[in-house]
Parts: sequence; structure tokens; C-alpha cells
Amino acid sequence: MVTGASSGIGAAVAGRLLDDGWSVVGLSRREPALTAHGLQWVAADLAEPASLGRGVAGVGTVDAFVHAAGFQESGVLGELDPAAGARMYAVHVAAAEHLAAALLGRLPDGGRILLLGSRTATGARGKSAYAATKAALRGLARSWAAELAPRGITVNVLEPGPTDTPMLQDPGRAATPPRVPPLGRLVQPEEVAGYAAFLLSPAAAMVTGQHLVICGGASLPS
Repeated sequence: MVTGASSGIGAAVAGRLLDDGWSVVGLSRREPALTAHGLQWVAADLAEPASLGRGVAGVGTVDAFVHAAGFQESGVLGELDPAAGARMYAVHVAAAEHLAAALLGRLPDGGRILLLGSRTATGARGKSAYAATKAALRGLARSWAAELAPRGITVNVLEPGPTDTPMLQDPGRAATPPRVPPLGRLVQPEEVAGYAAFLLSPAAAMVTGQHLVICGGASLPS
């Protein structure tokens, strides 16, 4: 199951998994443009977390849950919009909680939970509300990883840096335009998807409770 499957990183992850032979249940408000065999779309509004359990009630066994849905609204202290912060928390954190709880009984031993965070989880000028929600994912992942380790279920956070997705053009984040990382270009969604595919693979069976960054060097000391 992949949330945010209609755009950006979520669409790239869903596409990569379909190419790798997975069957994918995609959750999003808009129907994904992906046409590959094996995709099932479930219309869902991640901004309404309490409704998500009902929305996935008819889904059977889920071997992996990838929470990729997200957006960013920027603002410095003194100009923060509390409603925007609440919306980001609902989509990034509360939706993850509701869906993971709803899917827990359908995740087999050895399953995977992967949350899409951000390298800005450590804090970034003008992005405090966004960074706070992404930092919260680290706490969720570490806690769930400890709880689910006896079942061999891994829980990790994948934290991209500036990635070439439609979110970069979102007017809500115009105050914090992306900066090109030291490696000279933006991260591509397909590169994030490749990292996600590894974390869902048997080769990553011993990786859990971690936050893993892919940022083109953006997190290096300046």
C-alpha cells in the first residue's frame, strides 16, 4: 500500500514497485496516471485521518505500507499559520497512525512499514511546522520498530532532500525555495523510489528503526 500514489515521490514509489512485480494499492485523492497491471486505486483524503480505516477495510493482506503522501507550507516564527500546521500534522503523522493501526492485523510477520520523512526533520529556517511533523515520524518509527521487532516487521523513515516533484512549485512553500545540493542537481523521485524498493526488499530485513537520508549532499556541513 502506497499513499500519495498520484503524484511526486508516492507515484514514483508505486511505479517502481509495480515494475518490480509487486501488486500495489494506491491511496490518493486523485486517481494515479499509472496504467501498469497490478495497481488498485482507493480514493482517500489523507487530510481526514479518521476516515482512512474505513477506506481500507476491504483491502486484504498488505506486505508493506509506504506512507508517502505529504505537502509543505512554509512560514517563519511569528507568521506561522496554525491551520497549515494542523493540516500537515494530519497528513504526515495522524494519517500514518490511523493507517498503520488499521493495517496491523493484515501485515504478516516480516512485513515492512516505510514512512517518507524529510532531511529537514532536524530543523530548517522557515520550515518549523513542516520540520516538526517530519521529526515526529522518527519518533513513530523508532517506537513501532521496537514494538514490532518480535514479528520481524521493520519500520524506517526515508528522508529525501530537495526532490524534483510538483511540491517544489507549490505556492504554499514559496517562502523557502529549494537550493540545489552540492552534487549539482535535485534528487529525482525515481532515486528515492529505488531506495524505498531496497528497504522493502529481503536485503533490508535487518534495517529497522532508522532514518535514512538521500539528499545529494544537502545535509553536509557548509
